[in-house]
Amino acid sequence: MMFRSAKRATVFAAVLASAALVTAACSSQGGAQNSGAANAPAGGTAPGGQKYTIAMVTHAPPGDTFWDKIQSGAQAAATQLGVDLKYSNDPDSGPQATLVQNAIDSKVDAIAVSLAYPDAVGPVLKKASDAGIPTVAFNAGLDQYQKYGAKMYFGSDEDVAGQAVGTRLSRSGGTGKAICVIQEQGNVALETRCAGVAKTYPNVEILQVNGRDLPSVQQTIGAKLQEDPSIGYVVTLGADYALAAAQSVSSGNSQAKIATFDLNKDTAQAIKDGKVLFAVDQQPYLQGFMSVQMLWLNLTNGNDLGGGKAVLTGPSYVDSANIDKILQFANNNTR
Repeated sequence: MMFRSAKRATVFAAVLASAALVTAACSSQGGAQNSGAANAPAGGTAPGGQKYTIAMVTHAPPGDTFWDKIQSGAQAAATQLGVDLKYSNDPDSGPQATLVQNAIDSKVDAIAVSLAYPDAVGPVLKKASDAGIPTVAFNAGLDQYQKYGAKMYFGSDEDVAGQAVGTRLSRSGGTGKAICVIQEQGNVALETRCAGVAKTYPNVEILQVNGRDLPSVQQTIGAKLQEDPSIGYVVTLGADYALAAAQSVSSGNSQAKIATFDLNKDTAQAIKDGKVLFAVDQQPYLQGFMSVQMLWLNLTNGNDLGGGKAVLTGPSYVDSANIDKILQFANNNTR
């Protein structure tokens, strides 16, 4: 099931039109193929033989499987189009802003940035735009990307996603408090998700955890479940944290049920096994792929996508009804 924001135009036709490119980019193991985009110049280079360099700068922490999919999608598009992709990441806002400045200083042709911390990273992104470097935002910063000069945005509407989760919990027949687990304090996308859940589920409490330490996440959730037996639901904001929550529930003999945002192969299997109710997928592979693809098209053909509005890659449910189909892609590390 797909949820659309009434406030924002959603360009699903364009995203669906790109599905053929995404499919062509994937082997059975989720790797890149050198088939080239439809109608791309020979060898994937721009007319006249120019090869472009695109920087992608994210707030990814080390070892996060979600961000592996974004990078994989971006690299598939870059390989297909003959782009030199420069990927860098830092989970802290100040160093991430420095990485964006480094990309500007190295005179890349275009920049894609995740705007989880727009106050810190946004002004540097605006410097790139003001210097004539095409930029896009993705994954986080839906409400801020235009302020900082990004031409396009690829990601989920986190408010709509959060409200959808709260509605589904309300209809699931369970009772009790829901805790919404935030693993990165100050991340605007994560805060918006929990705020959305609270709009449609009557009793939500925020639980802050240190997302860079999964054993600590498990311990913090477990301690909260022991402290408050009224908790009926644990809502996590990343697939790895859903698995930590499942361990907490199991070891503490809690009756709480788990729902999560985002997906990986282990969480998909947990849905199949009934350990997680559902996941809300934002298609990170597609976010990475589309960011690189559309920057290339902007450089080579002056194209923009979305008519000035965001291009939504989610949210959609992954649950027992569709898990068999989704699981094959999750096992390929593309969902």
